[in-house]
Amino acid sequence: MKHEITTYNTKKLISNTLKALMRTKPFSKITVSEIISTCKINRKTFYYHFEDIFALVKWMFEEEAIEVVKHFNLFMDYESSIRFVMQYVDENDYIISCVYDSIGRDAMKHFFYADFVSIVTSVIDAAVDKYDKKIDPAFKVYVAKFYAEALSGMLIDWAKERDKHDREKVVGYLTTIIDLALKSMEIYDQ
Repeated sequence: MKHEITTYNTKKLISNTLKALMRTKPFSKITVSEIISTCKINRKTFYYHFEDIFALVKWMFEEEAIEVVKHFNLFMDYESSIRFVMQYVDENDYIISCVYDSIGRDAMKHFFYADFVSIVTSVIDAAVDKYDKKIDPAFKVYVAKFYAEALSGMLIDWAKERDKHDREKVVGYLTTIIDLALKSMEIYDQ
């Protein structure tokens, strides 16, 4: 247990160092050398925990947002999880913009895609259980990928352009789309 806590604390130190550096310079200009120098660890320690800076960013997003969202009862309370993610984006605007500006929209979506597929799959499973229906496994995979792609793309677009969009309107749009999808899921019995 002590090793796990030490590992987590080291990862958090490295993540916080990256976040501090991102306040002053573009993500693409930050090096591992700069991170390890700033947080006073050696290169071996960095690479023990992360394959590269992109793995660090992915861990940071997963730890701070995605893992928290997974603890919501997503079937019953997906609106709260959407609000949480939007709040996270507001509070970490500089991080999202810094990464987005350095790697672009497609690479940013790639960070979230697998996690979003997992989250959407759990919502689909809950809907299928609630409605006591069966769903073709291939269709479930298709729907999960479709909504993961759509949700990650829409949230990234909102993150970059949120001054042009009202948060409540976006929450309303997303919850309406999810509601419609969950209710129609029962149409696709085997």
